[in-house]
Amino acid sequence: MQTDTSAAGASGIDTDAGTPFARHRLTLATLCLAVLIAQIDTAVVNLAVQPIQAYFKAGITSMQWMLDSYNLVYAVLLLSGGLLADLYGRKRIFQTGVALFAGASLLCGLAPNVGLLIVGRALAGVGAAMLTPASLAILRVSWPDTAQRGKALGIWAACNGLAFAVAPTLGGLLITGFGWRSIFFLAVPVCLLALAMARLSVTESSDPGQRHMDLAAQVLGALALGGLALAAIEIHQHRGLALASLACAAVASMLFHRTEARKGEAAMVPLTLFRAPALRGAIIATTGMTLGMYGVLFLQPLVWQKLGTLDATQAGLALMPMAFVFLVVSPFTGKLSQAVGASALACGGVLVIGIGLLLVGLGAGQASIACTELGLILTGIGMGFATGPLMGLAVGAVAAARSGTASALINVARIAGATLGVAVLGALYSGAADPVSGLRLAVVCGGIFQIACAIAAWRIVRKPGAYF
Repeated sequence: MQTDTSAAGASGIDTDAGTPFARHRLTLATLCLAVLIAQIDTAVVNLAVQPIQAYFKAGITSMQWMLDSYNLVYAVLLLSGGLLADLYGRKRIFQTGVALFAGASLLCGLAPNVGLLIVGRALAGVGAAMLTPASLAILRVSWPDTAQRGKALGIWAACNGLAFAVAPTLGGLLITGFGWRSIFFLAVPVCLLALAMARLSVTESSDPGQRHMDLAAQVLGALALGGLALAAIEIHQHRGLALASLACAAVASMLFHRTEARKGEAAMVPLTLFRAPALRGAIIATTGMTLGMYGVLFLQPLVWQKLGTLDATQAGLALMPMAFVFLVVSPFTGKLSQAVGASALACGGVLVIGIGLLLVGLGAGQASIACTELGLILTGIGMGFATGPLMGLAVGAVAAARSGTASALINVARIAGATLGVAVLGALYSGAADPVSGLRLAVVCGGIFQIACAIAAWRIVRKPGAYF
């Protein structure tokens, strides 16, 4: 592994397994701050759709692309971001991603028209595709000891729960008090702070080995991920385009596999990585986790508002207990992983989410939302149990030299599950006779799928494996 020793000496960071956890706190705070602001920014933009649309007098299509341009670019560039981190330096790519995110947020806040706003959101997706896999790769390298890494990952994962918890309130206050532009301006000073902290605390590392940037693999990977994301975006309005995008994604995936198989260890994504049972199991479990989670987050508030059970504000508040338990549980997953094993905790967490979705389905159409709330709380608990350990299983299954690529792969599984969840469960909902039966069918199918993924992942991760 190629390491910038001068940076390590200047920051006082030591990546030996015996290093006290406290000495890494600034590194962890830096990574968490960047990931947190990216998650909050993404969540609060949804609250600003109506005021932005009114300000620019824009159509609904423009607003859809304001939201979807970020997701599409993020999905397309994730694999590239992970490889760049391994090739050219994890700290460098992390800082570049944070700087891009800050610049894109500033552009969005100053945008004089909706076109530049969409461009700014796409650039923010580029930044997120770089900083997210790089941050997880830095965690893998900075905490080589499994127990210490589990603790760090639990705190890192809790930032997702914190983003879910604070985004609705924070976004509402900013938009009401200072206008929609303020939600973008907020990210700029926080990103600048993260950049300054990274300069002081994060040790540079890279492991290019025999790998290099491969244009053919980049294009095919982008087509596969972009086609999947575009299919989910357009499935409800332009089904012909969605089906064509899905077909393009399938063909690109097959060609990508063939290209990478020919290149062996020099490939952008060496296929030998998938021989690690823990990585395969983590990918399956993560796909199942986000498919059900994002599906219910999309459908449940929609049905509450459509039936008049809750208004938009009340629906947001009703989702808070799920985010709260996610936030509370996540920091303890390091100790829980040592007690029961990371594999059991990760797969068990996905199983709990599946049970939660079955309860949400049972509560559909009831006068009281008590059953639905219980299901959502179980979903939050399961997310808290599973998120950190799944990330840990993925990056811990491979040698540190491949940490950026492994981080990108687990994030690809996350975004693919979320994309399919909105598309597939949304299609099941749309095809039903009424909102209640549609919600019940969609979330029950999602719950069953998650339980199946948890069982399949558990059977895989128990197999012996080695680093690749």
